[in-house]
Amino acid sequence: MLKRKIFGKAILYLIYTQTKKDEIFNQIKYSYICITKNRFFMKKIAIIACFLGGIFSSQAQKLNEVKWNVLNTIVNTSVELGYEHFIDTDQSVGVDLMINDRFSYYGENSKEGKYKKFNTNSVAVNYNFYFGGKDGEHASGFYASPFLKYRFGTYDHDIKVGDGILRAETDMNSFILGVGAGYKLVKNDSFTISPFVNIGRDFSKVVVEEFSGIEINAGVNIGYRF
Repeated sequence: MLKRKIFGKAILYLIYTQTKKDEIFNQIKYSYICITKNRFFMKKIAIIACFLGGIFSSQAQKLNEVKWNVLNTIVNTSVELGYEHFIDTDQSVGVDLMINDRFSYYGENSKEGKYKKFNTNSVAVNYNFYFGGKDGEHASGFYASPFLKYRFGTYDHDIKVGDGILRAETDMNSFILGVGAGYKLVKNDSFTISPFVNIGRDFSKVVVEEFSGIEINAGVNIGYRF
């Protein structure tokens, strides 16, 4: 009788032990499956993260630039300030404000009988196409820039009438349509320097008669991106 009890307990113990082993094995198997699935899931997350990171890094490029035409300030004692907003890595829209905007490089004079004075300002809008620089900086290298400009103000000057001198005033209000070209150097997507030349057609008959229908300008812009 005692042997039967001992044998029965042993059988129950073996069954219990086997059941525990099966539970442990199933838990290990389930954990392995979860880890495997999670590994593939984590790989997918990593791939998506890299993809999104590439997108955001490309979008992290600075999208604005302010600039100053230092050459015009030196040569014409005028102030030309510009702003660009980059809509792509190779394109931008911009606006320029010019104070004391002379016609091309016509000079001024304060002498009696030779008096010449520009009282003119202008604003221009432009669209810029960039063709790429050496270091892969966005919106760099050679570029073309069609523009529309509006100049307003007057040009005062002396004219000889008989034996006397008369102070005349020319209305400079006019639209100018043209295109510019230049080369932009960019340092660390922050500082820029850009020599350029513009050629435009003036649509004011008065201005054309006083000066010319074609106007050429040049400059050197120094800029900063943010």
